Amino acid sequence: MTSLVIFLQAQGGGAGYMQLILLVGMILVFWLFMIRPQAKKAKQAKTFQENLQEGDKIVTIAGIHGRVKKMNVDGTIDLETSPGSYMKVEKSAISMEMTANVNKTAAATPAK
Repeated sequence: MTSLVIFLQAQGGGAGYMQLILLVGMILVFWLFMIRPQAKKAKQAKTFQENLQEGDKIVTIAGIHGRVKKMNVDGTIDLETSPGSYMKVEKSAISMEMTANVNKTAAATPAK
């Protein structure tokens, strides 16, 4: 009986390492598929917002399309939504460049 208890306790120590390896593996997979892509996308959005210039066609987070008319010092831009109508929008509310979005959808549709 004593040898059986010693044998079972010896195998229990190896299972702890296996659980630790599985836990580290799950955290690694979570980081690779969830956190890393989101951080990469946020970094791209930040660099895009910093490199905005007057005349760029953009889309806001709310889905408003327009052209950058003026870059203000206070971190906002004047967005021309239609000829003669302007909106003041925060730079952080800019989602993407409209021309890049149009080019992406045009490349996805096959030519006949």
